[in-house]
This record gives sequence, structure tokens and C-alpha cells, in this order.
Amino acid sequence: MSNKIAEEGLDTLFLSARTQNGWQDKPVPAELLRELYQLVRMGPTSANCSPARFVFITTEAGRARLAPALSKGNVEKTMTAPVNVIVAWDTKFYDALPVLFPHGDARSWFTSSESFARETALRNSSMQAAYLIMAARALGLDTGPMSGFDAKAVDAAFFADTSWTVNQIINLGYGDAKKVYDRLYRFDFEEACIYV
Repeated sequence: MSNKIAEEGLDTLFLSARTQNGWQDKPVPAELLRELYQLVRMGPTSANCSPARFVFITTEAGRARLAPALSKGNVEKTMTAPVNVIVAWDTKFYDALPVLFPHGDARSWFTSSESFARETALRNSSMQAAYLIMAARALGLDTGPMSGFDAKAVDAAFFADTSWTVNQIINLGYGDAKKVYDRLYRFDFEEACIYV
């Protein structure tokens, strides 16, 4: 790939993008969530393992299940978001590898080491969560990723008797510009990068 994205696209994806803490009362259509996933699924993962699983919470009943697991400071912004996405990962993701990565016996790489499987799934589902954030921005949605929640409570409420487990939660919708914090400091290249 040799085409650089236009400045406007870079601005949408990175420069003017903000973590949202408040939301407009504007629904996100189900078709847009499907379009979002169609983009997310195309992002690369190691050995195409694709361990992320997504729960799109769009109802009051779903939010009522999620609310008790949230940290106090995350309740209001989560309950008022049009969509809450639980980004989970499948602890048995490797069972799909014969279809997702038919080039060799990739399943055996993970069935022989639980720690390697966990590390791979967590790393790659985190990448897929980032793809979701970028794809949402590209489609005109705002995002509010967070990790302030009780993972065991989320798993009990949504994933009992499954092989899924929560990674993080991302609120989606159309942000309220009045509820965005001022841009905070980011490390300069010299503070965060080295050449070797």
C-alpha cells in the first residue's frame, strides 16, 4: 500500500478525535453497527486468529445488566451512550483456526500452552478494539473507551456458560462537545521512542 490518507482523514481518525464523556440523544442505526463490524473484521491479527467478540448493547435491559459492573465515575456516561460495546475475547479462539488460518496446524500452537493462548487472545482482541475505535471514527461516530469496570461482574452478567471474557468497554454514539475534556499532554517522540 503506497497511498497516504488525506489530511482530513488523519484529522478525523487522530488529530481531532477525542474520548467522549457525554452524548447527544441520537440513535445509532443497527445497519451502521453492521457496517462498523464489516470494517473491524478486516484488520490484521496474528495468524488471522480474530479472537475478539463484540456485544452491542442498545437497550435499557442490556444497560441494566451492565450498570452494576461499572466504576462509579463511568455510570452516567455509559448509561447515556446510544451504544455500549463490550469487547470480549474467546478463550477458545483457536478452535476456529482451521477455517481462519488453513495454512498449517495453528490450533496446536495454542492448545499446548494456555498462557500463550491467553496472551495472544488478549493482545489481538485489544488490537481489534482499536480497529473498532478507528472504524467508528471513520464512519462518523464518536467513541469513549474505558477500563473502569469489574471484569468478573461483566463476565457473570453476559458470558456465563460461554468461553468469552471481557477485555474492555467502548461507548459509541454522537458525542456532546460540551462534555469533552481539554486535550492533555502527549509524549514527544524523544520521550517515547528510541532508535536501535
